[in-house]
Amino acid sequence: MSDTLASLRRKMHGAQKLEGVVRTMKAMAASSIGQYEAAVRALGEYERCVELGLGVCLRAERPICVNEPPRRAAASVGAIVFGSDQGLVGRFNEVIADFAKKTLDAIAGRKTVWAVGERVEQHLKDAGMALAGQFTVPSSVAAITPLVGRIQVETEAHHAKGEYSQLYVFHNRFESATLFEPVSQRLLPLDAQWRERLTRLRWPSAKLPETLSDPEATLTALVREYLFISLYKACAESLASENGSRLVAMQRAEKNIQTLSAALRQTFYRLRQSSIDEELFDVIAGFNALSDRTRLPRYETHD
Repeated sequence: MSDTLASLRRKMHGAQKLEGVVRTMKAMAASSIGQYEAAVRALGEYERCVELGLGVCLRAERPICVNEPPRRAAASVGAIVFGSDQGLVGRFNEVIADFAKKTLDAIAGRKTVWAVGERVEQHLKDAGMALAGQFTVPSSVAAITPLVGRIQVETEAHHAKGEYSQLYVFHNRFESATLFEPVSQRLLPLDAQWRERLTRLRWPSAKLPETLSDPEATLTALVREYLFISLYKACAESLASENGSRLVAMQRAEKNIQTLSAALRQTFYRLRQSSIDEELFDVIAGFNALSDRTRLPRYETHD
């Protein structure tokens, strides 16, 4: 009985420590969600400036073939899939991997895919997709910019070789504390619809702007910034979704631990009470037995 009580004490202590870890992870996930959402909001004004600049360049100059791939890449597609490096995120990686595969399967041509995160990389491989590379998921807002820079260098190198004509990005978008949805965006080629949307943007002041340097170089630089912003937003939204999914998983884990702890305490108290009752019965039985022994000789003497 004592061994069982000791084992239950160890389990109760372990459950308490685990609950503390889960609460810490919940707090970290909730804090991270706010940071990544704030990063996306902060990028909004800069994105507006870049789009205004692109609109000026596209209105002022003749149509320029921006990032136009070589003709031999006409039947190939590039894709960047954002996932996670860590677990405890529910079906976060399965959802985005399945969505990416379904979307890419509907597009004809050879696929060149990059995975951001070890977990989603494995799911993409399990889905039968050949990967061109893998990137590590950033652990903070400050680490997003270096990651996006590496992605741009890698994808532009393949694009310059004519290995793909279209470039897509896939990620989970954070909706609420308990909901995210997989989304995709086509980054390249920059088609007529994209140009028309930008040329319709009105300049915020009465003074019309003009480009002072080489118009084509300016346009190329602004397009690179536009792609940077698109990748940065996708990464930040994916990280917010990852932490939201982890927050939900930790809430479920906390509830399960509390249920387990309550069951362990109930079992512990019941066994301890049974042990106390047995000890009391033993004391009473011993007392009665001792009383009988001391009483019998006295009766025999009187007889």
